[in-house]
Amino acid sequence: MITLLSPSKGQDFEGPAGVTASTTPELLDHSQELIDALRTYDSVGLQGLMAISQKIADLNVARFKDFSLPFDKHNSKQALCAFTGDVYGAMAVDHYKEADFAFAQDHLRILSGLYGCLRPLDLIQPYRLEMKTKLATKRGANLYRFWGKLLAESINAALAGHQHQVVVNLASQEYFKAVDSTKLGAEVLTINFKEVKDGKARVVAIFAKRARGMMADFIVRQRLDEPTGLRDFCQGGYRFDAGQSDHGQYTFVRPQPS
Repeated sequence: MITLLSPSKGQDFEGPAGVTASTTPELLDHSQELIDALRTYDSVGLQGLMAISQKIADLNVARFKDFSLPFDKHNSKQALCAFTGDVYGAMAVDHYKEADFAFAQDHLRILSGLYGCLRPLDLIQPYRLEMKTKLATKRGANLYRFWGKLLAESINAALAGHQHQVVVNLASQEYFKAVDSTKLGAEVLTINFKEVKDGKARVVAIFAKRARGMMADFIVRQRLDEPTGLRDFCQGGYRFDAGQSDHGQYTFVRPQPS
């Protein structure tokens, strides 16, 4: 069983990683192609491409210019320790032991516009490149065309040797649709988190992001490698709702916080 997460815009490359082990992203050669394309944009061009402010554009022009190989612990950081958004803030990574990181390495994958498919211990350098960005390359007009079948192939390779050939989708729609599901040699189980208010259950984005992180943390801490164990998830007040769930999706609900 492999669980998929989205990356986050928030990143921390100043604090310590909390783990010494590291690996190199498997699709780094492809990342270099994207860097070469991104280096053709100045700050104004990047603002238009990414719909970002001048300050953020200036920062990322500098980041793309500074991108350099090989990655090491002086110029990069393990992905699971570098991302700091709502999903990752709900994971107790600072308290992970070596065994937790080892399990995460074998069972979690982080989808990325720049790096494709990351293992938790893969070293990365600071960047901003959302999967929806319409960055034209020789492979097509956007990143979905660029990555093509590569992400599905990477996930299939990660699943080799796993007893349960299941992909647990905790990624956002923007990122998961970069995975060519027709090329996946596994079942996909999508996880939904809903807030109940006035008798109606709905997805609230900010709560759903945090819940995805809590679920990923639960998978790591409980060493889950089969999908039915996910039904026991109860962090944050959520509970499994069998009535809104089926073979392809699990739905968890809770009263909406005030």
